[in-house]
Amino acid sequence: MSRPTVMVRKADAALVDIVCQLWEESRSDEGAVQSDSGVRKTTAESIRSALSRPQMLAFVGFCDGRPAGYVVVDDCSLNPFSESSCLCIEQIYVRKDDRGVGVARALMQAVATFADLQGATEVACMVPSNVRDAHRFYARLGFTPLTVRRVASTAALRRKLAGDQVGPRHALDQVLLRRRIARLRATGGGLTAH
Repeated sequence: MSRPTVMVRKADAALVDIVCQLWEESRSDEGAVQSDSGVRKTTAESIRSALSRPQMLAFVGFCDGRPAGYVVVDDCSLNPFSESSCLCIEQIYVRKDDRGVGVARALMQAVATFADLQGATEVACMVPSNVRDAHRFYARLGFTPLTVRRVASTAALRRKLAGDQVGPRHALDQVLLRRRIARLRATGGGLTAH
């Protein structure tokens, strides 16, 4: 059996719908659940809108003529804090049936070529810490860890920040705890299980 033919095309207006379809598949492959209210929901329309921005583009990989995957790239050299020109891989996805035949590698070749044409000196990506296959893939291509991006939900951050504030209730709890300990020591009693 011969190796499948892999081809990559820049996503123009006609291919944006394919990117949206593949994105929907990637969500179901990852077992994504519906977002809670209050969390920004990504829709096909928001993807179309994002890809219409001049600094963002996508490439679509085809395997034997059918859509097999995509990569979305953003120009992160627009960041005023960055010292070098850089492209950032926002997302890469290859259908499960088309993995292992060179689709992701072909998509990355398209990214590298585009980076050269744009004069970008670096290509960056963010990889979820629990996706070992992606870490291995990027490591084989020469990517090295540079930073760690930590994420917290807004609610968790607020809880932790509120926990740092010592209020009157905390001081009262401390006094009561010290009294109980002193009473136990004075009576020679120990802690008993109920």
